[in-house]
Order: sequence, then C-alpha cells, then structure tokens
Amino acid sequence: MIEKHIVLEDIDPVVFYGAGNQHLQMIRALYPKLRIVARDNVIRVLGDEEQMAAFEESTERMRQHVLKFNSLSEEDILAIIKGHRTTDDIPDDVVCYSMSGRAIKARTPNQQQLIDAYNQNDMVFAVGPAGTGKTYLSIALAVKALKEKSAKKIILSRPAVEAGEKLGFLPGDMKDKIDPYLQPLYDALEDMLPQVKLQEMMEKHVIQIAPLAFMRGRTLSDAVVILDEAQNTTPAQIRMFLTRMGWNTKMIITGDMTQIDLPRSQKSGLVEALDILRGIEGIGIVELNRKDIVRHKLVTRIVNAYEKFDKNKDNDESINKD
Repeated sequence: MIEKHIVLEDIDPVVFYGAGNQHLQMIRALYPKLRIVARDNVIRVLGDEEQMAAFEESTERMRQHVLKFNSLSEEDILAIIKGHRTTDDIPDDVVCYSMSGRAIKARTPNQQQLIDAYNQNDMVFAVGPAGTGKTYLSIALAVKALKEKSAKKIILSRPAVEAGEKLGFLPGDMKDKIDPYLQPLYDALEDMLPQVKLQEMMEKHVIQIAPLAFMRGRTLSDAVVILDEAQNTTPAQIRMFLTRMGWNTKMIITGDMTQIDLPRSQKSGLVEALDILRGIEGIGIVELNRKDIVRHKLVTRIVNAYEKFDKNKDNDESINKD
C-alpha cells in the first residue's frame, strides 16, 4: 500500500471533479483498488502500487484535457482511462476554449488576418469599430501564449480617458476609479480562465492590468502586451508605450477610430502611429470593418447608421465652409 498526493495545477478543480463530484465518483468506480479523496485541487490516493501508476498517468491526461478545452465529459474520462484517444489535438483554426468549452476562433476573414498577423509579427495594430472582436481575440491569443508557455506573463493596458464622465466624481480610491475602464479586459479573461486561477495569476502578477500611465519607465519582456482603446492615447503616450517593448515580447494595439474621446484639439496617437509605422518590417496592421461585427445584429445597424450620420455631417460642414 502506498499513498500519493496529486496536485491539479493550472485548472479549475470543479471542472475536473464534475457537477456534484460526478466525475470523481466515476473515477473511483474505475479504480476499485484505490482510495481516492479530493480536497480543493489536491487528490489524495491510497492503495495498490500498480493501479496507482495507471491512475497517475490517466489523471495527468485528464488534467491536460481540461487545461486545453476547459471541459471534461464522462466519455472523455472513459476514453482516457481505457487508453484511447480523445480530442487531444486542438484544431488549427481554434485559438483556445472558453470556460463553457466554446471554441474561440476567427469568425471572419479579417479576424483570421489578425491571428495570422500576430503569428508573423512581433507587433500588431488591429483597428475597427465596436463589436469586431479586436480585444476579445487579442486576449485569447495572449491566454494561448501563456498556456503554451511561449510567454511568461500577460500585460493589459488602456488609457483612462473619460467618455463624458469624470474620474473625480467616481467613488473610492484610485484603483476603484480606474477599474471601470479595465472591466472589458476582466470580462474577457474571466471567459477564458477559471476564476480561482485568474485571481491567483493576478496576485502573482502573471497577469497584469494597469492604466497606460503606469507603463512609463518599464521594460516589458517575455510577455504578450495588449494596449486597448489606443485611439484615446496622445502621440506622446503611444510612443512611450511602443518603446517599452523588450525581448521575447509581442504587442497588440487595438483601437476604434470612430470612438475618439480626446479633446477636439488633441490628435490621436493611434492615428499618428499608423501613419508613421505602416510598412515597417515586423509590424502588422489589420483593419476590420462592420462586416466583422460579431455582436448582436443590431450593433451592425447602429454602426451603419452612425457612419451615415457622420458622413452627412461632414458634407454639411464642408458646404457651410464653402
């Protein structure tokens, strides 16, 4: 009789054990010579040495399955324990899987262009209207890099520029005032990583979310760095950010030219950066449009209506000047 402790690293133990510990009960039935007790992410096993070795191997395969797909079915457990193959290989067109087990992948040609540009370049600009998946797909690429250990950390940033509101009127300390600007980034991460694991990664600074102003003076190495809402940076801010790039780092800069919240007299740093950096080797520029909108169908209609309004407004201003 031997005893071992197995730690389920990097996964949500709830997914592994199943609802109401159904998966755990099934595993116990398949290993009758072992006494299996689970607590949090640690499995304590006592029993036959030969069956123990088989259990350890199967548990690691199940852990790897959950790590890849964020899901585990009874069919998967049975296949793994019997030594058969499951869907171990992620299809080439899938970036990663959401916590619900949904495949996250490009849904339009331009989104695929964003993925290809990321794979081929160290710096990518993704520009397009709301709902085109710029931020969500960028974070999925970063999560994939973290899981595959091609990056040691993810750094996410946004400029804290008011869209009509004022920071000073928001309650709380500076973190409380800044967090609403970063909520879209939290939302995307929570859809791709277990809540407990995400919290642990943030506490250990494996995942860092910070306002753009906090980037000054840093050198960002061994990371995937994403600057969201870059249309609201000034030329000086985006220049500062782009020059933070260190060794083994990839940067993704996203923005929507139709949602610039800077004062009218202030030029967008993203607009200037695209003019200056277009055509430079190692920098990819992907332009998404309303055909890439993957939110509710009304979002496309709203974007179209506002584009028409802006065009008519520009024409009226031009006529009045003449």
